[in-house]
Amino acid sequence: MADPDRGAQRAAPTLAAIARVFARHANTTFGGGSATIAVLRQHLVTRHAWLDDTAFDLGYALSRLTPGTNLLAFCTAAGWTARRWPGALIALLAASLPCSILAVVVTVFYGELHASAPFAAALRGALAAAVAIMLSTAWVFAGPHARAAPRRALAIAPAAVALSLGLDRSPVEILLLAALAGAAWPVPPPSPEPPSPEPPSPEPPGPEPR
Repeated sequence: MADPDRGAQRAAPTLAAIARVFARHANTTFGGGSATIAVLRQHLVTRHAWLDDTAFDLGYALSRLTPGTNLLAFCTAAGWTARRWPGALIALLAASLPCSILAVVVTVFYGELHASAPFAAALRGALAAAVAIMLSTAWVFAGPHARAAPRRALAIAPAAVALSLGLDRSPVEILLLAALAGAAWPVPPPSPEPPSPEPPSPEPPGPEPR
């Protein structure tokens, strides 16, 4: 649970620091947007404490609901939370501009490489690794919530898979239905632990024998 006093004590990062973190980790992490966001969590929440757990989870959830690239939506939300509009703009540019230039450069050479057997084998291996990274990343986000409310997780997760694969519902519809289910099925707060008994105070020594 996030500390309510942590936000008041958290110092706003500089724009240069925001640019360094997002340029490095949003452009050099492989495995898709969720894997990149998992890496960013270690820096934004754990290492630098620019965001608390509640702000991070809110930005991640909203980025799943917005159209377009979820990673860029999350980076923009995280930058806005840290430094409002200047932070949002810097985070968006740092997370998108370098990898966009790299994608253009790679596309130029793709036409010459796609017929190469070693290149095709490398792509298949990278795809398998990306799937494994995505599954591992999914547990990074789902694990704490599953441990906090296992019965609700066991009910909502299979229902989301069934809606996606069996009924071919859109991700936005599934997320909205999951949000309604979570609101209707709140998680009770953890019960406070009983205070540990205090050790008995030592008795005063009696009179020494003469």
